Amino acid sequence: MRSFEKLTSYIPLRKSESGSKNIGLLVDGPNMLRKEFSLNLDLVREIMAEYGNMRVGKVLLNQYASDKLIEAIVNQGFTPIVVAGDTDVYMAVEAMELIYNPNIDVVALMTRDADFLPIINKAKENGKETIVIGAEPGFSAALQNSADDAIVLKAEDHKKYSKDE
Repeated sequence: MRSFEKLTSYIPLRKSESGSKNIGLLVDGPNMLRKEFSLNLDLVREIMAEYGNMRVGKVLLNQYASDKLIEAIVNQGFTPIVVAGDTDVYMAVEAMELIYNPNIDVVALMTRDADFLPIINKAKENGKETIVIGAEPGFSAALQNSADDAIVLKAEDHKKYSKDE
């Protein structure tokens, strides 16, 4: 037991590589991973790479998520979290963990839901940068205006997106 304690005391904890920021991304699966949006999580990963290093990538799903969807999420390097019932409360808890994690510099939420506005405000109060990623129709204007950066994904062409800064 003692040798293990020595080993862990020598592992350095790096906050970021070469000055880039560490990002924690939470995806509101039932709200964003819909057929009408045809969104690709690989594109989201590419967008996040422009902001820094994505250290946390979790997709919250309800109990109706198919096995193929869960497998696709895992294959794209995200962690699926299946919740019985509504995902909003669980996403808020996960977001609070990111806010109070000293190794995360940027809290990113992929949702259209204005219910997450208090999360954006709490993250900013605690010195975190904030990013919201959403799609039209129904992307909350309040959410977009409160975050440091808002990214609107275009459903018609998966390679296009716009940043509102």
